[in-house]
Amino acid sequence: MFTQRWPEQGLALLQLLLVISLSQAQESVCRHRGDPENPLLSKDGDIMLGGVFNFHSKWNDRMENYMNKPKPPQCTRLNFRGFQFTQAMLFAIEEITNSTDLLPGISLGYKFYDGCGSIARGVRVALASATGNEVTFAPSDKACTRPTKVQAIMIGSSSSPCMAIATFLGPFYIPLISQFATCACLSDKTKYPSFLRTIPSDYYQSRALAQLVKYFGWTWVGAIRTNDDYGNNGMATFTETAQQLGICLEYSVSIFRTDPPDKIQQIVDIIKASTSKVIVTFLFPTALYLIMQELSHHNLTAYQWVGTETWIFDSQTAALDRHHILDGAIGLSIPKAHVSGMREFILDVKGLNSSSNELFTEFWETLFSCKFRQSKSSDGNQIECTGHEDVTEVQNSFTDMTLMPIFYNVYKGVYAVAHALHNILSCNKTCDNKVQLDPFMILQHIKNIRFTTKEGDEVYFDENGDPAAKYDIINWQPAENGIVDFVTVGLYDASLPADKQLNLQNKSLIWAQNSQQVPLSVCSEKCPPGTRKVLQKGKPVCCYDCLRCAEGEISNTTDSITCVLCHPEFWSNERRDACVKKEAEFLSYEEIMGALLTAASLFGTCMTAVVAFIFFRYRQTPVVRANNSELSFLLLFSLTLCFLCSLTFIGRPSEWSCMLRHTAFGITFVLCISCVLGKTIVVLMAFRATLPGSDVMKWFGPAQQKLSVLGFTLIQVIICILWLTISPPFPFKNFKTFKEKIILECALGSAVGFWAVLGYIGLLAMLCFILAFLARKLPDNFNEAKFITFSMLIFCAVWITFIPAYVSSPGKFSVAVEIFAILASSFGLLICIFIPKCYIILLKPETNTKKNMMGKGAPKSS
Repeated sequence: MFTQRWPEQGLALLQLLLVISLSQAQESVCRHRGDPENPLLSKDGDIMLGGVFNFHSKWNDRMENYMNKPKPPQCTRLNFRGFQFTQAMLFAIEEITNSTDLLPGISLGYKFYDGCGSIARGVRVALASATGNEVTFAPSDKACTRPTKVQAIMIGSSSSPCMAIATFLGPFYIPLISQFATCACLSDKTKYPSFLRTIPSDYYQSRALAQLVKYFGWTWVGAIRTNDDYGNNGMATFTETAQQLGICLEYSVSIFRTDPPDKIQQIVDIIKASTSKVIVTFLFPTALYLIMQELSHHNLTAYQWVGTETWIFDSQTAALDRHHILDGAIGLSIPKAHVSGMREFILDVKGLNSSSNELFTEFWETLFSCKFRQSKSSDGNQIECTGHEDVTEVQNSFTDMTLMPIFYNVYKGVYAVAHALHNILSCNKTCDNKVQLDPFMILQHIKNIRFTTKEGDEVYFDENGDPAAKYDIINWQPAENGIVDFVTVGLYDASLPADKQLNLQNKSLIWAQNSQQVPLSVCSEKCPPGTRKVLQKGKPVCCYDCLRCAEGEISNTTDSITCVLCHPEFWSNERRDACVKKEAEFLSYEEIMGALLTAASLFGTCMTAVVAFIFFRYRQTPVVRANNSELSFLLLFSLTLCFLCSLTFIGRPSEWSCMLRHTAFGITFVLCISCVLGKTIVVLMAFRATLPGSDVMKWFGPAQQKLSVLGFTLIQVIICILWLTISPPFPFKNFKTFKEKIILECALGSAVGFWAVLGYIGLLAMLCFILAFLARKLPDNFNEAKFITFSMLIFCAVWITFIPAYVSSPGKFSVAVEIFAILASSFGLLICIFIPKCYIILLKPETNTKKNMMGKGAPKSS
């Protein structure tokens, strides 16, 4: 009645004052907020260790009406893996307690809590493990603190619960050791200073998976990950490494075990629409099973799966794969382990009955699918439990020892704590029990321990609290009885040099759909040698087209991104995968054109020699004596040189041949034209001398004729000397005219010198032509000026047409044009000037008289 007269606020104030007054009168009481959390399994000891394991894998959230205090979630679905981890830890504790070498005289106790697969509950029970539930009293002037109840906590959960627990307990530096959490993020000691693990970080596993994918040539893959810290961080590292290795992800999707069916269907639709045939996973078995179920509805068994340690060595996952979705899967697993006595200890479950009768009952009934008579949920249709069932006769996940490497990790974690305590307590034959244990001190000693287990394995932690990274490479190979064999086909050791970390053994692998052939999973086929990669617009770098290298370029490796330009002296072959030496082209004696020109040159030389012989034989006849026979013989000699100089243009150009061919050509032709010019002048002077009172012949007699020839020729000699001195012709490799071959030619050196030589020849030829043209109608039965005019006309025509033909002709054909011009002009001179005289000498000897030559008498025809 009294409280009803007070307003509600007044009542609260009264209660507050009452608490204050009582706290001043007595010591303060420290109580744990909320409902107490009691361990499912516990045992007292000199030193206590904690354990957070998932004895259950699910929980049921209660419907709350917010009228009463919410009750904690109810854990459901018994998880045998949690019991196996517990048994492994108990095995290690019992070995250490019974040991006389490690912590002699010290007994280890334990407190095991159920995390139920819940992050929130995992944090809650981890805090309970560290602080306890007991009520304590503290003086009013001191903080409500207490020493930790356990010296280290083993966590048998995945990465996300470990991150949450390590975040809460990290500031207290209580050692947290996990045998199952692999997320690389947990290596960050600024966020998780007290976290250690006996399983390698996913940083190494992700990189190892990328190297494995690259090893088999899979550059176009899909990726599925669990939508949590384990999957997201692991896949991020894999993606980064894959990009460095030239691997592209066609898709990357996430899944969580609570996702609705339409989300699972979306993932399956993405897989069906993809062109990649390899799927890389960072999944827990629960999430993988959801995808397997949906894929089985579509009979999608042609995909090559690449897995991590969470499921690649898990017999439960293999047993659930009834539609052979995962056949031929390959992935990484913790190396196989054998600990003597552990298997027998795990299967000896009677020890679980000592701490929690309720948990043992649930475990026993689930293990043997029976019910105890006193069980509340007893069903008359079920087999009644006797408590004497034989565990070895049961085949389920509890009796499956494929996760022995993980159990071994639990074992190593407990021994790591024991070795640290052994050092702190200065144990020899006995231990110093007076040492005050401090979590931070224990943590530092654990980080620095280095010991070898009884199985010969060395245990230590690096600066990030991680062990050495070693993995077995496992291949799923279906056996005849329908059971999957987990065959070890290789090893990965991150401590070795990069090129030796991945080591696959020479074993036959089984791939998807029991194929013996390595699956092909590429966006584009490899570009063969002779081509280069060109990226497809808007697509990843693994999608490209292969373009043939251009002429003169090659690529001699597969998947080349560029074509390399060949050296100027080389050219690409037909396949564009090698540079072959270019064919050197020059006018040679062996080829038809060279042989014909050589034959023409020799024929002209022989023909000139025959004419010279005829002239010498009939040198006393009027035809030969007319118009200075000495100039005729000199002209024949120069024509012989003209024919022979053409031979210097044939053959491989050399330094001497290049200088000789142009200078010999220039000098011999000037000598030849000079002789013709002299004969022309003689004709003009001879007829001028017949005029009364003319004494012109004394000014242009034989001596003057020879001097004129010598003078004209000397000018050309001087031009050639200047040309050879300043910038002579030289051998030159022409790479520009033809791409596929080298033109060996003679470079002019000085173009001015070359055209000066030709210009001087042309000047003399034009002068000779003009003078001969003027003398063509002079009276004489045999006016040589007519023939000289015609020969000069041919000469000039040949060399005028030579210029454009020479400039436009490529390679050796320009040399052939020049030789042809030399021969044509030489033959023109020889035929036009000397053949008519030979005709008279040999066929018309009756006209070979002085009178006939002077036009004073002609033979009468009969």
